[in-house]
Amino acid sequence: MHSNENKHEMELRQSTEADLTEIETLALATHPELMEQREVFAEKLELFPEGCLVLVRNGRVAGYGFSHPWRLNQIPPLNEFLLQLPAAPDCLFIHDVVVAPQARGGNSAQAYIERLSHLARKRAIQRLALVSVYGSHRLWSRFGFVAIRDEKLASKLKPYGDTARYMVCELD
Repeated sequence: MHSNENKHEMELRQSTEADLTEIETLALATHPELMEQREVFAEKLELFPEGCLVLVRNGRVAGYGFSHPWRLNQIPPLNEFLLQLPAAPDCLFIHDVVVAPQARGGNSAQAYIERLSHLARKRAIQRLALVSVYGSHRLWSRFGFVAIRDEKLASKLKPYGDTARYMVCELD
């Protein structure tokens, strides 16, 4: 198969409720110790659908990303409902990103960050924020994310694991 054909096999699109079963399966396979209930994913999809994306490969969900407007230096607790989005957000928080091993390496992370950057700018938000886990800070730093060291964040990072780092990307 030619590389051009491979590019057409992958699509980054807005998630729907019908995707939640495959998202849940991917989440469980990737990080069972950080698992969130299906209803928590569903709430994010309801509150901010344009920030919930799936990577589709050969007609199947091969990755996902959930993001939403939020407040800088405020880390949403794992597996809890947001209830509402802040009235004056100052960042787009990337809550969870998973790409199945067989779908990695096709610039999907770059496409995802470009899409979120565009979404943030459209809403006059100048920063992306996230919590990196499992040593993924190296990946995120390639896209301009910088780890923020602040003792006030330590207790909020603890449930995310020992390698968790809060990271921020300033958009130009």
